[in-house]
Amino acid sequence: MDQPKKFNFEIPPVLESARLLLREQTVEDAAAAFHLRTNEEVMKYVPRAKPANIEEIYALIEEIKQGTLREENLGWAITLIEAPDIMIGFIGFPHFDFPNFRAEVGYMLAPGFWGKGIASEALGLMNKFAFEELGLHSLYAVIDPDNLASAKVLVKQGYVKEAHFKEDFYFEGKFLDSVIYSLLKPE
Repeated sequence: MDQPKKFNFEIPPVLESARLLLREQTVEDAAAAFHLRTNEEVMKYVPRAKPANIEEIYALIEEIKQGTLREENLGWAITLIEAPDIMIGFIGFPHFDFPNFRAEVGYMLAPGFWGKGIASEALGLMNKFAFEELGLHSLYAVIDPDNLASAKVLVKQGYVKEAHFKEDFYFEGKFLDSVIYSLLKPE
């Protein structure tokens, strides 16, 4: 089997559906990203420290860009096609495991856009890109077991719950459980 295609581009390619446009996250998205990553509802199930200031968002955007250049990660700003300059969420591959034809997926969406199928639609675009363009064989997501909305998004896209790890992640003085959902390349 041929190795999956590592990507060789400076910015992620634009992915588009009837209502969504996934594009590179830029410094112009910093205010929206800060709002997203400091929102209590959005971050409730995301065991990551919230940014203290906008400068930390600028650093995160640069970190993602450098990771893309090193072929370590890849991410997109989620926008509506009629408002491509307004970031409403973020989706991407935080980790690639090219020798095993595998990547992790992750996403977050502003609360005003929840329950509209946007996260699922964006994930569908990314899944297609992973399998058809990058030649990956499987994708996986690691979520909090209480994040039922995220589980619903994953199941809607064909992901299957594969594991529930007890207290496998330490964050802010507590051990947390993790649930793994996976999707194999369609035959």
